[in-house]
Amino acid sequence: MSKQFSDLGISAPILKALTELKIVEPTEIQLKSIPLLLSNTTDLVGLAKTGTGKTAAFGLPILQLIDTASPVVQAVILAPTRELGHQIFKNLEAFAQFLPEVSIAATCGGIPIKPQIERLSQPTHIVVATPGRLIDLIQRKAVNLQETKFLVLDEADEMVTILKESLDEIIAELPKSHKTLLFSATMPGTIKQLIQNYLNKNVVQVSANMETIGNQGIDHEYIVVDPIEKLDVLMHFLNSKEGERGIIFCKTKAAVNKLAKNLAINRFSSGALHGSLSQGIRDRIMEQFREGHINILVATDLAARGIDVKEVSYVVNYHLPDVYEAYVHRSGRTARAGAKGLSLTVLQPEEEKEIDDFEKELGIKFTKFKKPSTLSIEENNTLLWAKQIFKTKPNHEVDAELKTKIKTVFHHLTKDELIEKLLANYLLQNKNQIQEKPVKKLKRT
Repeated sequence: MSKQFSDLGISAPILKALTELKIVEPTEIQLKSIPLLLSNTTDLVGLAKTGTGKTAAFGLPILQLIDTASPVVQAVILAPTRELGHQIFKNLEAFAQFLPEVSIAATCGGIPIKPQIERLSQPTHIVVATPGRLIDLIQRKAVNLQETKFLVLDEADEMVTILKESLDEIIAELPKSHKTLLFSATMPGTIKQLIQNYLNKNVVQVSANMETIGNQGIDHEYIVVDPIEKLDVLMHFLNSKEGERGIIFCKTKAAVNKLAKNLAINRFSSGALHGSLSQGIRDRIMEQFREGHINILVATDLAARGIDVKEVSYVVNYHLPDVYEAYVHRSGRTARAGAKGLSLTVLQPEEEKEIDDFEKELGIKFTKFKKPSTLSIEENNTLLWAKQIFKTKPNHEVDAELKTKIKTVFHHLTKDELIEKLLANYLLQNKNQIQEKPVKKLKRT
């Protein structure tokens, strides 16, 4: 019989919350981490991919070990992005719904600091923060970490650079007896150096099976296209997924903006998400995506770590990621909570050979996605043209006399006849444009 959370020593109020959240069986990283952390005797390194339940692995024991009689900060959890920080905060609040005495605060960058300072002036047991904002709060003497028992570095591999610059300053504020818990998806040399420099020499390392729980339901597929047809093939795919929610990943902010603009022109319900946008805009777009007001999110890799939205049915890698781990985090945005999902990677011919490396490194199998025919793409583009017309708002500034003259031109046509003529005109113009285009060398996009 498989172990339950009660077998790990989790207390009744937290068990009740897990039942409410329909979280039944512990994942591998939770099985290995929770008993060790509840014993509160050692620093810990946890290796596990996205989707394996790392937040609960450290969050449940920390919640249980909080001394609610002491109104001081007892745990600090550092995250690389505000999106992930907000997600951790929401998860902890859900786990603590039957622990009303436990006080949790989110103090991440990108939003005004004054309300956070006011919040920290009240009794607080757990602080979820981004490193830069925490240092700002320390420098302003707005947070007291002198009695903090736990420092958690979540997704440490994503914030190595900033940790190298800021960890000394943060640790200087903590008591020497604090425990450090480091969770990471990978173990590059820079993380090993962090462990050597900042964690106890008797640190315990646990690792979960690198096949993630959340990713077992993902179909990994790829499609090979020439650069000139890339956008048309993508829009053909998106039309086939109409009404479903998905995320498209690009390498750069410029590529995100360009693709989002093209999708908007073609009347796809979409939004762009990258680091150069203000936090207010990023929050608004994420809220629209969560609430289903937009169906497609076009994002950079930075956004991958903080997006935990149910019912994302597909992920598109519009550009092949530079590192294998980025693929894991991108594809991990779909097939959440046991659902099925598709991760489609769009490749140019010279990139196809790289699929073998991704399969070997990540232990997954890709299948080839059938490219639509030229005729099917042309038909899809024609359909998009029709939707553009349908969704175009009337221009009420056009002169009334001109409108009357135009209506006179068309007044004897039936609706069907008008559609036939519009369609014929579109196809003729499209054909002429193709014939007039100069031949260019294909460029990599």
